[in-house]
Amino acid sequence: MRNGRGSAMKQRPQSFWKTTFRLFRYMKRWLVGIFIVLAFAAVAVILQIKTPKILGKATTELFKGVLKGQAELKAGLPIHGFPVDFGKIGQILLVVGVMYGVAAIFNVIQSIIMNWIAQKVVYQLRSDLKHKMQRLPISYYDTHSNGDLMSRMANDMDNIGGTLQQTLSQMVTSILTFFGVLYMMLTISGWLTLVALLSVPLSLVVVMIVAPKSQRFFAGQQKNLGLLNNTVEETYAGHTVVKTFNREKATQEQFEEHNKKYYQSAWKAQFVSSLIFPLMNFVKNLDYLAVAVIGGIQVAHGQVSLGNVQAFLQYTNQFSQPITQMANLTNTIQATIASAERVFAVLDEEEMTEPETTPLPTATAAGDSVIEFDDVAFQYNEENPLIADFNLKVKPGEMVAIVGPTGAGKTTIINLLERFYDVNSGQIKYRGQNTMTAQRSDLRRNFAMVLQDTWLFTGSIFDNIKYGRENATEDDVYAAAKAAHADTFIRQLPEGYDTILNESATNISQGQRQLLTIARAFVANPDVLILDEATSSVDTRTEMLIQHAMERLLAGRTSFVVAHRLSTIQNAENIVVMNHGHIVETGNHDSLLAANGFYADLYNSQFTGNNLA
Repeated sequence: MRNGRGSAMKQRPQSFWKTTFRLFRYMKRWLVGIFIVLAFAAVAVILQIKTPKILGKATTELFKGVLKGQAELKAGLPIHGFPVDFGKIGQILLVVGVMYGVAAIFNVIQSIIMNWIAQKVVYQLRSDLKHKMQRLPISYYDTHSNGDLMSRMANDMDNIGGTLQQTLSQMVTSILTFFGVLYMMLTISGWLTLVALLSVPLSLVVVMIVAPKSQRFFAGQQKNLGLLNNTVEETYAGHTVVKTFNREKATQEQFEEHNKKYYQSAWKAQFVSSLIFPLMNFVKNLDYLAVAVIGGIQVAHGQVSLGNVQAFLQYTNQFSQPITQMANLTNTIQATIASAERVFAVLDEEEMTEPETTPLPTATAAGDSVIEFDDVAFQYNEENPLIADFNLKVKPGEMVAIVGPTGAGKTTIINLLERFYDVNSGQIKYRGQNTMTAQRSDLRRNFAMVLQDTWLFTGSIFDNIKYGRENATEDDVYAAAKAAHADTFIRQLPEGYDTILNESATNISQGQRQLLTIARAFVANPDVLILDEATSSVDTRTEMLIQHAMERLLAGRTSFVVAHRLSTIQNAENIVVMNHGHIVETGNHDSLLAANGFYADLYNSQFTGNNLA
């Protein structure tokens, strides 16, 4: 199993502000909606920060009435109740209630709009990531684990969406609340405001110490989550193999190792970030206590009204609230920026280059080769040259078999032919044109491939076959299935061609899956058909049927067959024998046997029970 190898698992440098600004640039097209959100948030904040002072007037009116009543009692005047102006108090409470109601409505509206914008941004970001992955070279997928890529597409995107939905408006609300409350406190008492401000440096110290550590731990958490996802995905995909070889314990130990690493990184991230709230709450309580004590002293000396002190205490809570919110947002922001960096890392990967292209010829000129390898050299890395001085000419309609031991370079030739990889030197020509000068999509439109590892999607058998050519008719699909000898077993299924294949198509046999992929290649009606170990998973009888079908269907069509089973390619016009990246022999079956060389050794070893590969 792969273990998350390659650059995907390396810790990338943190670039907080660069990533943040880049993420916000995705929101440019929705600026109008963002301005509406900010306006509604601002109005809601203004209404909310005015209410404590207005509500304090009601307390002052009540307090005045109580004091006046006590004064009348001391004067010996008969009273039947304290002279409190409940009408005025009722008006104040009504105004406060309306202000709270309007603020709530504005908050709901801006939340709905921001949710829509956040989902649009994530939709666009996910779409860009998907399109980017379509343009990445095959080498990228060869060096990055599936689990890590899935984690970036799913988990990291969810982190970004959740943060954009909540954080932007909350940040604006917190900033406006901070300065708005500061202004309202100054209108009540400068000394009390100075006392309240003493908590700001303490709060900043908490944020500056805790937040950077939290960011590092959250980045590690996302990386280990990708490793864990990859382990789970591969284990479930290969559960039959795991059980067959009694590897449950080893697999469980591998999972436990990754799960432990994820637990450790997640625990550290959450623990460090969770320190922010209690520390900020402690600072807020100290601030509240100081304001209550000093405010009570000022009320006793008549320096400030009781209602204003009550309002100021409310403002103290509101004043610390945006600081606490911003502190709490830091862990969310850290996790989101770590996720955004992982997504942008994929978006920044080098894409397949498409130089200025020339349309491919519509047909092979008379007497020319349909495929030509001209002094082709290729290597995956500098330490391991794989193919050198490769020359091969293939005439139209020829069947070319590529054989050799494992690692000889057989599949690599196919990868170069389809331009999954580009040659290091030399050139590959299709219909006389260098394939490097043609668009990959145009080139591959003339090819169809059947791989040893079958790939069928969840859907009907009919749709899976038709996948080879979008405009294929029903007759085309049925003809392809018959040609691949798949029609008989398909019609024996209860739903026939409408049978729905489940995940990994495990409701049909491996051999039947292989026949469907061959039928899919046939319905594509390609100029060049590539079979890469296409018959390795079928029984002998089916293999003979496919050979018979190939003789009929490949007439007039160029084909490449990569095989270990030499019995499947005896009728090939040209057999290319490879070893260590070099062509060691070429010819047909009879001539190669007569030469008594490397091919003869391969052939004889298979029919004497000693498999070389």
